Amino acid sequence: MNWLTNVVRPKIRNMLRRETPENLWIKCPDTGQLVFYKDVEQNQFVIPGSNYHMRMGALARLRSIFDNETWYDVALPEVVADPLKFRDERKYADRIKDARTKTGAQDAVKVGFGKLEGNGVVVTVQDFDFMGGSLGMAAGEAIIRGMELAVEKHAPFIMFAASGGARMQEGILSLMQMPRTTVAVQMLREAKLPYIVVLTNPTTGGVTASYAMLGDVQLAEPGALIGFAGARVIEQTIREKLPDGFQRAEYLRDHGMVDMVVHRHELRPTLARLCRILTKTPLPATEAPAIATEAAPPPEPVAAAESVTTAPEATPPAAPQA
Repeated sequence: MNWLTNVVRPKIRNMLRRETPENLWIKCPDTGQLVFYKDVEQNQFVIPGSNYHMRMGALARLRSIFDNETWYDVALPEVVADPLKFRDERKYADRIKDARTKTGAQDAVKVGFGKLEGNGVVVTVQDFDFMGGSLGMAAGEAIIRGMELAVEKHAPFIMFAASGGARMQEGILSLMQMPRTTVAVQMLREAKLPYIVVLTNPTTGGVTASYAMLGDVQLAEPGALIGFAGARVIEQTIREKLPDGFQRAEYLRDHGMVDMVVHRHELRPTLARLCRILTKTPLPATEAPAIATEAAPPPEPVAAAESVTTAPEATPPAAPQA
């Protein structure tokens, strides 16, 4: 007999009960290590011991990129929530409602406009927590709207891809977003604006077959799963055993499909540097003197009998262009 549940009065039991959040600890999928959630959150959702990159929500991603964690949310076009009146085990409308309640977002893609190290950029993020980041009509419209805004603002466009592919509940209407977003990428090319893609874990299916692999520069986070079909399907098709690490970011980098694999802590300065290079934008005025001072040799000591005010002033070297 449990004396606490059967003898102690209910009010006293409520005082003894401790409310523990469900996500107080996180288990590392790589090593099985238990890590305090707050520590992982402060480390940009990277496990401190193993460097395993956890999935990152859309809001957390935008905060990690924009200056002062401030940006403008871009209003996105409204689309029909359930165009085909689809139903499998549950109604598609109910799945959408549950996903919106869980994430607080209207759909899988969020678009923001703000400053990245002083320069305006448009950032689009796919949230895997919203129905696996699947590409539907709303997500396609959001991506296209973000690219149109980049053309209007004449700003670089950065895409954080994370998706399981096209959303089957919308059928052909979902598949049509692949050519539509591809045409929007061409619009960026014609405007001579940088299109930078960051592939996160996972990026698969129709998203990989369209805009996610069309960037001017392809970045990836460490260990990210990137591919079109699953490894099991490929093995059954070609009837061969795939090599270790197949479809991982490092394997794709070594075989020319990805330009760089960048740690999440280095992602923001890397993106800022790429945007400056591709737009031929000089360093911000606050950074140029600091870099020139670091690059300059130490000054020669002034003689005791020589006045400092009459000494010739050394001309600092020009700030290096990004």
